[in-house]
Amino acid sequence: MRLDQALAELFPDYSRSRLQNWIKTGMVTLDGRQPRAKEKVAGGETVTLTAHFEDVVDDAPQEIPLEIVHEDEDLLIVNKPAGLVVHPAAGHRDGTLVNALLHHAPELARLPRSGIVHRIDKDTSGLLMVARSIPAHKILVERLQARKIEREYLAIAHGRMTAGGTVDAPIGRHPTDRKRFAVREGGREAVTHYRVVERFALHTLLRLKLETGRTHQIRVHLAHIRHPLVGDPAYGGRPRLPAGASAELVETLQAFRRQALHAARLGLAHPATGELMAWEAPLPEDMEHLLAVLRNGAE
Repeated sequence: MRLDQALAELFPDYSRSRLQNWIKTGMVTLDGRQPRAKEKVAGGETVTLTAHFEDVVDDAPQEIPLEIVHEDEDLLIVNKPAGLVVHPAAGHRDGTLVNALLHHAPELARLPRSGIVHRIDKDTSGLLMVARSIPAHKILVERLQARKIEREYLAIAHGRMTAGGTVDAPIGRHPTDRKRFAVREGGREAVTHYRVVERFALHTLLRLKLETGRTHQIRVHLAHIRHPLVGDPAYGGRPRLPAGASAELVETLQAFRRQALHAARLGLAHPATGELMAWEAPLPEDMEHLLAVLRNGAE
């Protein structure tokens, strides 16, 4: 067996890439000498791992309010507000969720992507999981890839939908707009399940379950079936106004400037204890207001 494969079995808390880097940087010895990752081992050798965890991110901690739904030594669950960017990037070097997390838990600087296992868009609200330890990060990433983490969203879509269903359509970069994504041949597998929660004159409240986690997946899939999200600046098109809509409904729809999407439920087995856990976050005020106006709008 290759040395890096053997180490992955001996030290299952750490990823193969991290172990390979430790071998490359001289933190691993095999029978007292420095080996190569691809060197074959037969069993019976003595391996020593002398690892130091160094910061892998250099973003600045910032005191930004966080709504923490759950916290322990291995896991953080955060309810992110709409408008908060998750990771620093061009145009958003600070004031992000990462900056807030590093202030709250400085040890996250030692984890890839500050422990954030998955992301939601800037203008999507709701639950996000963050690993607080390297073993927990590895486990959660693997479970996410194996589709063993439950993620449900609530969304308000254009159009009166008669029934739920599944969108199974590959997603890739838009052919002409590199900031957008689209359903296209040769894209990555993407599966979204949805069911109707409540119908209005020309809109529908949906509960959606992700089987995969592609960038903009729900937004792209709903636009693909001609029921884009209310307020979606990239995929929604112009606001659709029901015939006879009240002035309040027209004003509310026109003023809703973000995609009406909320990560409402997160369920997983705890990475350290294995305990099945789930959290729910109520709809934010702007979506609740939109629903109230839709209920009082034109029939």
